[in-house]
Amino acid sequence: MNETELLEKRRALLGPNVSTFYKRPVHIVKGEDVWLWDADGRRYLDCYNNVPHVGHCNPRVVEAICSQSAQLNVHSRYLHENLVNYVEKLTSTYGGELSNALLTCTGSEANDIALRIAEAMTGKRGVIATDATYHGNTSLVSQLSTGNAPKYGYGLNQYVRHVEAPDSLRIDDPQGLRFAAKVQEQIDEHERSGIGFAALIVCPLFLNEGFPDQAPGWLRPTEQVVRQAGGFLICDEVQSGFARSGSHFWAHQKQGVIPDVVTMGKPMGNGYPVAGLVTRPEVMERFRNSYRYFNTFGGNPVACAAAMAVLEEIEQRQLQANAAKIGALAEKALKNLARKYGVIGDVRQSGMVFGVEFLKDRHTMEPASGFADQVVEAMRERGVLLSKLGRHKNTLKIRPPMTFSEEHLDLLVQTLDDVLAQLAPQS
Repeated sequence: MNETELLEKRRALLGPNVSTFYKRPVHIVKGEDVWLWDADGRRYLDCYNNVPHVGHCNPRVVEAICSQSAQLNVHSRYLHENLVNYVEKLTSTYGGELSNALLTCTGSEANDIALRIAEAMTGKRGVIATDATYHGNTSLVSQLSTGNAPKYGYGLNQYVRHVEAPDSLRIDDPQGLRFAAKVQEQIDEHERSGIGFAALIVCPLFLNEGFPDQAPGWLRPTEQVVRQAGGFLICDEVQSGFARSGSHFWAHQKQGVIPDVVTMGKPMGNGYPVAGLVTRPEVMERFRNSYRYFNTFGGNPVACAAAMAVLEEIEQRQLQANAAKIGALAEKALKNLARKYGVIGDVRQSGMVFGVEFLKDRHTMEPASGFADQVVEAMRERGVLLSKLGRHKNTLKIRPPMTFSEEHLDLLVQTLDDVLAQLAPQS
């Protein structure tokens, strides 16, 4: 089936407006480590996917899934060692009191449950998120996303207030005090409305917001504001977790805060649907007594086998150290490009997630969103897959599998240099 036929069949069977990447979508048929192949046999360097966290079709994960599938897969109302063994290993990466877990299939489910936990613990429903974020697509958590919140939300939007997202290029807030004050303003609004304040939910690296530069501990003033108001701090680590930040296994640890709930998803099973959350034992007990919750597929033996294999790969292949190493090299290389091309206004890096923000003018800091689109498309044509994000959608998002090496980074940077040489004037 050629590309045109496949697109037409998608529209006919899935309906209109089902999104695809790129103006000329890529028909992917095979993956291995950091590489993808299309139907014509062309190879692409995958600099985007954080779902295959330890590499596409990782042999250890594939073997774990196949072996357990051949033996047993059933829901978690039966006893099985895989569930408790995995949760024990997972929670050991947190330390402290975050020792209870609940497993789901998607990060959207995990975030939805996290908000219910906050309601159960506080007796209130008011939620705060940034105005340039994304936390999932259930009826409730979809209201957190200003860019794609549904027109009809069962009236749930009344429970959500947004705070200005951090922006290290345009907003002077080196210690996080301004952001904390903005959160306090929205807490006060929730309380005045009679809804009350239940929780703040943030990605600790603010990845969808464009992963602005932040000093360690930047989020601490906000944590204090949330605590003083009696609310819950929920850290969405769907993108930032599992050692991606390089310096720490979890990005909230880099921020020096202790969340009440941490949610996880995409990379947890390396492509197998696994997600969940962790919290303190007394919080989990209150939730379990307040809601009769069960997930048919969450925590099943195959899901836990896949997730355990991911943790083993991170540990045994020292992928956290690799994220720190490659991230530092990427930052240096991208800064060299910034000196060469005036369209690069800023370089961002937090371990194995890095990129550049494009500007039309470094003085006015007008975003070059259209230019970012051109770069993403040109990179795709040259065999490198990446994307863009941020409030203005002008920041390249480079978030490859954790097995990304110096050799892969060199290819990425050289290709980006070639693209910028064609599309942008040199400084």
